Order: sequence, then C-alpha cells, then structure tokens
Amino acid sequence: MIIYVLSRFKDSYSTSRLKEEAVGLGHKVKVIDYMHCELLIDKKFTVKYLNVPLKIPDVVIARVGASSTRQGAAVLKHFQCMGVRLLTTPEGLIQSRDKFLAMQLMKMENLPMPKTLHFFTKTTFSNIQYEIGNPPFIIKLLESTQGLGVFLAHNKTVAEKIFATYMSSNEPFLVQEFIKESSGKDIRAFVVGDDVVASMERVALSGEFRSNLHRGGTAYKVELTDEERDIAIRAANVFGLEIAGVDILRSKKGPLLLEVNSSPGLEGIEKYSEVNVTEHIIKWIEQHGN
Repeated sequence: MIIYVLSRFKDSYSTSRLKEEAVGLGHKVKVIDYMHCELLIDKKFTVKYLNVPLKIPDVVIARVGASSTRQGAAVLKHFQCMGVRLLTTPEGLIQSRDKFLAMQLMKMENLPMPKTLHFFTKTTFSNIQYEIGNPPFIIKLLESTQGLGVFLAHNKTVAEKIFATYMSSNEPFLVQEFIKESSGKDIRAFVVGDDVVASMERVALSGEFRSNLHRGGTAYKVELTDEERDIAIRAANVFGLEIAGVDILRSKKGPLLLEVNSSPGLEGIEKYSEVNVTEHIIKWIEQHGN
C-alpha cells in the first residue's frame, strides 16, 4: 500500500515510528507537511506538494497539531473527496478539538463526564458556583492541548481573576467540576479501530494537578475495567476516529470521560504500556483496506 503520513515534523517520534513500522511491513510511506500542500479544485480534486501533484494513496494517517487544525482538516477533506481512506476524518478532527462541542456530542451518546459550564457573556461567580458547586474549579480554554490553557482555581479570588482575564479578551473557555479523588491522575486509553490496544495511568508531578506527560508527569501500565474500555471505544466512535487517545478519570461516581485526542502521541503510550501501538495501527490498516 501507499501510505501518506500528514505531519509537520518528519523526525518526531510518532511520525518516525509510523514510517518505520509501515516500511518494515512492506508498505511505501511518504511524510507530507500539510502546510506545504496546494489544494486544487478543477475538473477533479488534486493535492500538490511542493508544486508537484501527489499520487493518490491508499490511506492517509493524520498527525495534525492543534495550532493548524483547520489547515490539516482542509487537506484531509481534499483527500476524502478523492476517495482516499482516512483514519481521521476532517469532521472528527475539528469536532474533537473543540472541547465543549466534543462534550456535547459525547453527552448525546450518554457518555459520563464531569459537570461542565460554558457561557458567552460575562457572568457572576455566584452563578458559576450555583451551577458547578464550590471551588476548586477546573477552567479550560476550548482548544487547550497538552495541559496548556488548563487551570485549577482553588478559591473565589483565583477563579474571578482567571474569569476576568478570558472574558475581557473574549477567549472562549469552560468551567468544570474538580474531581478531588482523581487530582493529578488520569487514564489514557489508546483506541485503534474497534479496540483499546494499550492504556496507561498518568501521574502528575508533586504539587501539579495536570497529569500530562508534557507537563513533567510520569505514567504506569494499567489494566482497564470493561466499563472503561467500552467508554473509550464509544467516545472514539462519536467522532469516527480509527485512532484516538481517550482520557478518563476514575471517580467515586465511576469512570468520567475527559476528552478525545484525535492525533495522540505514540511515545508515551508505547513506553509505559510496553505495547507496540504503531504495529497495531499498521495491522489495522492492512486488515481493513479501502
């Protein structure tokens, strides 16, 4: 098969592993920096890369960064219009990146998640307190990633300061209940196709509430319950994603869904789960062709 990997960084761990594993299994792989693509609509759809028309591949794997979601989605849509199989649809990429839209779609499927509030005009602390409960609160920008743009407001003073900052700049954000028993910990379930192929529990640095590995946290291999596996697979299906990193909190109320990452990194999950996730991805592509 001819496989294109859309990625801005050909030497990154995830992109390198995808190419390495696919080539090792006998496939032809080309890494495409989607920001250098030209999308032509004429008598047919054409994707040019560095001014050269690309051959139509068998499948496209997307490694699209949060800062270029729209551009990556446009390239994916063009390939989709050409009849190319995508592991990540442009709609799934865009929907999963908007945290509140993603939560709306997942709640429609009755997936469990923390109580969340989103608003468009200035509101009062007492109103937020009435809807969410007493502090601490989690405050998130709608397109935050890798723990950036995620804050813990321990009290009213801190919360109001953060609210004022983002309301004055018209930066969209949401407020979420704080799950005390899971502070500094979450589960990353890695979905490939119709199964969870690997999982890890991420643990934050001492004094840090964000468990992201990019924030200095560490992780451990973990076994998921049947309920957690079911939630992860259903969440990925909401967005039509064949590859997804699903983040789950373990709470007193049971597992709660945090978010779905449509372009999950491979380094951490392969290291801590001790599973060759990349091989699972390529094998899934082989077993489920066009």
